[in-house]
Amino acid sequence: MRAYDPNNCAFCRLMRSLAFTGVGMGIGSGTAYLLGADQQDVMASGIVVSAIIVFGLLDKKKKK
Repeated sequence: MRAYDPNNCAFCRLMRSLAFTGVGMGIGSGTAYLLGADQQDVMASGIVVSAIIVFGLLDKKKKK
């Protein structure tokens, strides 16, 4: 076992999940905003979509 494993680096996983959270928040809140939702619904849909993206990708990586 190496001290640094680029495929399982904790900092790399954190940065990757933060990036996907930002993308999911943009997609979810942007879609809700374009559909004319209230501000509270815009934020809620952004959070839900980002959670789906992050946890969906994490589950796919664990199954390999």
